[in-house]
Amino acid sequence: MDELTEAGWAMQPAPIPPDDIERLVALWDTGLLDTPPAAVFDRITRSVAVRLRVPMAAVTLVDQHRQWFLSRVGLPMAQTPRDISFCGHAVAQRRPLCVSDTHVDLRFAGNPLVMGPPYIRAYVAVPLMDEAHHALGTLCAMDNRVRDFSANEQQLLQRYARALQQLILR
Repeated sequence: MDELTEAGWAMQPAPIPPDDIERLVALWDTGLLDTPPAAVFDRITRSVAVRLRVPMAAVTLVDQHRQWFLSRVGLPMAQTPRDISFCGHAVAQRRPLCVSDTHVDLRFAGNPLVMGPPYIRAYVAVPLMDEAHHALGTLCAMDNRVRDFSANEQQLLQRYARALQQLILR
């Protein structure tokens, strides 16, 4: 069901995966939620922002009610509600998500993160999967302008995500 923001724009909260309880247990078992910044994650996030030429990048973990940033570049907030998170959509579908223009995508057009700071206009994410195929969060990149992320850029993001998965699951 669509929600309406105060501006009157439609947006769709991410669906909840049928195995969300098991996914949350796997996420909590990592012990990474609410941990202090770690250089190993920050290096990857900064590298993604530079290589994809975007002002924002993040490693997110999608908890029961929030999206928490394990690492972030260009984002002032440490977390957002899950129901407005872009990454919640990538977690629910368990596959990469690429949005060239958030203003024309009904899932995101009225999202407060699109209509207000940080004014996300383009988004790309790769889910971070555990061994049981639960999506714990994402590696994502965001831009303030409309843009297509090339196949090479999406493949690069997937390579970084594989490295992150190994770090998260050790």
